[in-house]
Amino acid sequence: MTTDLPTLQRRFSVHPVAEAPACGHLVEGVSFEDAALHFLETAHPAADADDEVRLFVEDCDTGERQCFRIDLGSGETAPCD
Repeated sequence: MTTDLPTLQRRFSVHPVAEAPACGHLVEGVSFEDAALHFLETAHPAADADDEVRLFVEDCDTGERQCFRIDLGSGETAPCD
């Protein structure tokens, strides 16, 4: 017997690295990476010369912050350098 448990959605504030944190958008997601990808789907931020977007993602409850590089061509994500 399997039980489908609801996935815990968390609130995140997401903004491009070049923008101030006050410009962040509230996004719900199951993880930091999920929130970053949801932000891309709705906000469509401008890419840099390498066709990448760099985003800061902050957990609204804990204050933990992570940075992601997202390749807009392949959709691959990686931590910022």
